[in-house]
Amino acid sequence: MKKTFTRRGFLQTSAVLPATFGLPGSIGEAGAATPEVRTIVPPRLEGAYLGERILCHRPMRRGSPNLSIRQDGSRTIAHNYGHGGSGWTLAPGSANYVVGLAEEALQSGEGSRSEPVVVLGAGVIGLFTAFELVQRGFSDVTVIADRFESLTSHNAGGLLAPVSMDNEPEMQVIIDRIGVDAYRFYARVARGELAEFKGGAVIVPTYFEDRSESGLEPYVGVVMQPAKDVVLDFGNGTQRPMVAYDDGIFIDTAVMMQALTDVLQNRIRFEKKKIGSFDELSANLIFDCTGLGAGALNNDPDMVSVQGHLIMLKDQMPQDLQYMILVYFGEDKTDAGQKVKRSFYQFPKHMPNTGVNDIGVVGGTFIEGATINTPNVKEFDILIAGAKRFYGL
Repeated sequence: MKKTFTRRGFLQTSAVLPATFGLPGSIGEAGAATPEVRTIVPPRLEGAYLGERILCHRPMRRGSPNLSIRQDGSRTIAHNYGHGGSGWTLAPGSANYVVGLAEEALQSGEGSRSEPVVVLGAGVIGLFTAFELVQRGFSDVTVIADRFESLTSHNAGGLLAPVSMDNEPEMQVIIDRIGVDAYRFYARVARGELAEFKGGAVIVPTYFEDRSESGLEPYVGVVMQPAKDVVLDFGNGTQRPMVAYDDGIFIDTAVMMQALTDVLQNRIRFEKKKIGSFDELSANLIFDCTGLGAGALNNDPDMVSVQGHLIMLKDQMPQDLQYMILVYFGEDKTDAGQKVKRSFYQFPKHMPNTGVNDIGVVGGTFIEGATINTPNVKEFDILIAGAKRFYGL
């Protein structure tokens, strides 16, 4: 059975709980401990507090990401693409895994580390792959991409949890291990243990409707503490039962992309160029991190765009939004006739060069096969309506 993110129907009014819970730790009639009640301040979602509407296209590969090595004559091509909505969740661990595979394939000792290496793609997967190469002593690394700014990696929400993936069972064990490795990296950033990275990751409470929907259970007991049953009180008469991972990690994606670029700036080369074939490259070691572009580059029919809608918030109270929420709604059809899996998330995302109070992002949708030619713009309004319904606004 494939493991994918789960979805639930739209929350109904009956899911709103009466404010009759006892104090944290008190005992209910059945003798079980009553869940802790936590007061959470909803974001301001009126029109004046909504900022830029952003459309993203996640690069998902059906079956699993392509994390493999291929020999093409004298060339070694390492594939690292197709992570769907889990690019940020898996990137550090995925880079470690694929670079390790490449080193095993080379079998030529330390001398190979001075040979030219090309990384195709400048999104989060490409930059972390370049970072891993530098950490392992590769001294001649070039990142080639047709764009370096305003990528999906910059705009992504930033929750560390595996979502929008389609993994075969044999790959899931590897994916879980990669995710644990990535969690360890981001936790070190959040704790200030990596001097090269100033900010970009923070540990915050993270809420889901149940443990199975979080995707984080494989991390529990390894790098994370068990989830707690809680009740979120939004201060307006609306309460919702949730599970809380108090050591969840938020990745401020645009900030981390800049940090990665700064770390690599004087250690590698960046070249702006569109590559249509591996034959255009002279390097004998190539890392293919091209995301959606990998479909054409590798003639890979399993690559698909998964469209997502998100809205930046503005004029918020930063101290009120230091938490993350992800709940899955239902499935429907867009105006373009495409199947949409709707969810709602809120993360404390902040884009560089914006005001200190311009914090927060809400999303998001999962529409397989949607492209820039089918933007499904009505989903933005549906998203806000779902968010308001969840918070009881």
